[in-house]
Amino acid sequence: MSESPASIPHDPIALLAVARARTPARILVGRAGVSYRTPTQLALRQDHAAALDAVHAEVDLEREFGSDFIKRFGLFEVTTRASSKEDYLMRPDLGRQLSATAQMALTTICPRCVDLQIAVGDGLSAAAVGSQVPRLLPLLEQKAEARGWKLGRPFFIRYCRVGVLNDIGECLNPAVVVLLIGERPGLATAESLSSYMAYRPRLGHTDAQRNLISNIHARGVGVDEAAARIIALAELMRRVQISGVSVKEDQSALLINDTSLSSHPTRDLSQHKEGE
Repeated sequence: MSESPASIPHDPIALLAVARARTPARILVGRAGVSYRTPTQLALRQDHAAALDAVHAEVDLEREFGSDFIKRFGLFEVTTRASSKEDYLMRPDLGRQLSATAQMALTTICPRCVDLQIAVGDGLSAAAVGSQVPRLLPLLEQKAEARGWKLGRPFFIRYCRVGVLNDIGECLNPAVVVLLIGERPGLATAESLSSYMAYRPRLGHTDAQRNLISNIHARGVGVDEAAARIIALAELMRRVQISGVSVKEDQSALLINDTSLSSHPTRDLSQHKEGE
């Protein structure tokens, strides 16, 4: 909602304060000659260091979630084909595939053909996983159970990228898969989580068959809002039996441009390649 003209300050310094309070971006910070001012430069270096730490840090399940949380959800760890953080950063393709051991673990431990399967991936921010998942996962469980859905056993994927959704779909055949994964950190926050979602993902699927709710963090999409949006979108996917570019969060804006899509949910709707 826009502010009334009477509520907008006329003092230039007050106007700057109002503008800067609306965003964490570095706007109107001033300069010293051709350079940033010292406080701006120091803050920039601090945020850059936090972003680097988030990318290179490893998730420790006990430290991030605690033993009670792990026991409650039966949380366990699997890995992708990437064998190290360096391998993961240099070979994105390996992070899109579960290791053979991981595939065996999923088929042995997790129930198949559930209504909703949640996985947690470290992605490009360990900080995001530790900050958002402990509050978000219980909310998703609560909302799924309130709808009478059968919820799969959640698990954590180390060295994870978005394309791993396809292997999860092949192994477990759930109706909807939700991947909670750390976003690439920016200089505004290193704690931003994404929720990638797909209806019955399969090998060969691309981002065209996926939906995304991003910027889940304290100054973006709060965990309460994120949980409500994730479950509502999962409900929509289950009803129309498809996900991706044809499905919008707003049910009134649902776009199905080709009536054959309902019987061919694996159709690639574009040539868009996944970015993670």
